[in-house]
Amino acid sequence: MDKMYRVLGFWTGIFSIFFYIGHMPKTSLLFLAQTGFFILLGYLKLSERMYVYVFFVYLTVFFAGFTYWTTFMMPLGGPLASQ
Repeated sequence: MDKMYRVLGFWTGIFSIFFYIGHMPKTSLLFLAQTGFFILLGYLKLSERMYVYVFFVYLTVFFAGFTYWTTFMMPLGGPLASQ
């Protein structure tokens, strides 16, 4: 299970690079932070149950943040409404 966290760290690192190349520095830093988080967890040698608990907490925080963003921060009508 620890190897899967390293794989997640690898892919979030790739996305971080792509966001940086695409001139999206805030998103790039967010994914860079996730990369560090996943790689750190990959080398902690936790039990498989603990890895599942950590992933559950990560998904809960993500879904809560995404729901908050889409409900209160996104403009009404979506990105194509002004065109």
